[in-house]
Amino acid sequence: MNQKVNIKRVDSQGRIVLPRKWREAELEDSDEVIIIEEEGVLKIIPKKKIDLTQFFDSCEYDDVLINKLENWSEFETSLLSKKEK
Repeated sequence: MNQKVNIKRVDSQGRIVLPRKWREAELEDSDEVIIIEEEGVLKIIPKKKIDLTQFFDSCEYDDVLINKLENWSEFETSLLSKKEK
């Protein structure tokens, strides 16, 4: 992981300016970020749309699991138990 350190001033309204290079590289067409608060730390992560199609057909289900699709709770429980094995 390549880390860079920048010191920025916080204005009277609590705003900071994100570095231009980072905005251009990470935000792309978005203007939203996710801010994660941890003790003594703020993490700023670009909010990006995720292409879920990459996950299509990545799971294989047996007939028993498919039959449980009508009851989501039962399906989820069965799926999670298979994952743990």
